[in-house]
Amino acid sequence: MSSAKSDFSVERLEVGPLQTNCYIIRSGEELAVVDPGGDGPDILRRLAELGGTVRFVINTHGHVDHVAADAEIIGETGAELLIHPYDGQMLLEPDRNLSVMMGHSVRAPEASRFVVEGDVIKVGEESLRVVHTPGHTPGGICLIGRDCAFTGDTLFLDSIGRVDFPGGDERAMRSSLARLGTMLSRQMMLYPGHGPLGTFGRALLVNPFLGGIWVA
Repeated sequence: MSSAKSDFSVERLEVGPLQTNCYIIRSGEELAVVDPGGDGPDILRRLAELGGTVRFVINTHGHVDHVAADAEIIGETGAELLIHPYDGQMLLEPDRNLSVMMGHSVRAPEASRFVVEGDVIKVGEESLRVVHTPGHTPGGICLIGRDCAFTGDTLFLDSIGRVDFPGGDERAMRSSLARLGTMLSRQMMLYPGHGPLGTFGRALLVNPFLGGIWVA
């Protein structure tokens, strides 16, 4: 799916065994890949079709289904790998990124740079503000642009990421959701880590974790 705004676009690829939403962001001649969780050749093929310079690979957190193709994408494009420091070690340790739980051992490259609350990632003319949203993992982040938000496994359209994996924290998740609620407008398009896309206004209607059932 694409979201066109002048020269800004977002494409979604469903990758890996858990059908992770991997996003290719384009602004002008620059691109970024968010959460390449598998199917590296498919991602690279689409990047080649789009052309331009791949500046960044951004992991919203360190679980294997969001980082499995990091090495392939970076090896081919030379992009910088960005992740929050609290999840940085997950890239290097298969037990912590849960790949061992899934029956194989995945080690991603070390991060090129850590990003933290308030940092701004520039892709062409688009600015993505980093918001630290722990809960699913200690170093989970969301990326907020002018009229969209990449919410990883913090917020799905109709649910939230699990908090019962190692490093999960229900109280932190409640706080993260409450903070996001003050930052997102109803018109903003959500690009979550799994599942369908939709506006934040739609999420407010269908997601019980944003309403009275699970009050932050």
